[in-house]
Amino acid sequence: MEELLLRIVPELAEQWQGATPDMMARIERLAGRPLPPFYRWFLSRMGKSMGALAYPTLDFSAQRVLACYAEKLIAPDSRFLLIGYESNEIMPLHVFYDFDAPAREDALVTERDARGGELYDRFETLREMLAWGALLRFRVNKMPQKCEGILSSDDPDLLSHLEPLMSSLGFTKPISTGPRCGLYERHDAVMICNRTPREELLGNQAFRLGGRDAGVLRKILGRITTESSLEVEVDEWIPALR
Repeated sequence: MEELLLRIVPELAEQWQGATPDMMARIERLAGRPLPPFYRWFLSRMGKSMGALAYPTLDFSAQRVLACYAEKLIAPDSRFLLIGYESNEIMPLHVFYDFDAPAREDALVTERDARGGELYDRFETLREMLAWGALLRFRVNKMPQKCEGILSSDDPDLLSHLEPLMSSLGFTKPISTGPRCGLYERHDAVMICNRTPREELLGNQAFRLGGRDAGVLRKILGRITTESSLEVEVDEWIPALR
């Protein structure tokens, strides 16, 4: 994960700043349990500043997390731990870990109101959320041609069909992921896939694909269609094709 971020995010090594051990210990006491190993890594690298990785309205800093509990905006909970404060007052859905859904030395990331209520699940792990977002922002969106759509299959484990094909096309996986998130890189193209955690695992997955030009993307999508059992539906080309 660290190799991926330092490779694709300009000047991140000079920008990110970790939280102090004392702050990390205080957050762990609020959680009432050992923090997931990945979250400890995240706090040690970006617990004070995420640098260029920072989200526009979300504050993942240890200082903000501790302040929200100190100000009683968030009540301590054995299941949920606040990890990201949303400053947008129109829809202030804050980011929480759900410790009832641990995964791969991490935990499920969900959003909800400060006082509780309905959950809006985002990713199976914080690791996948950060990697997906970084690849979208710093690779896919910087490509000259992009498209997005839906991959479909009769098999709910769709990625097990996609991954060997992407490997044969020269793509690599920058980090390991679960069955709901696929991340694939090549020098001239990047594909990211995701679907909501905890929902029934159906045979469809949203994707975004960026590349050097439309011809590269068409060739990749054509190979997926002809050399696997997957179906491809493209909803949008950016810029639009003529």
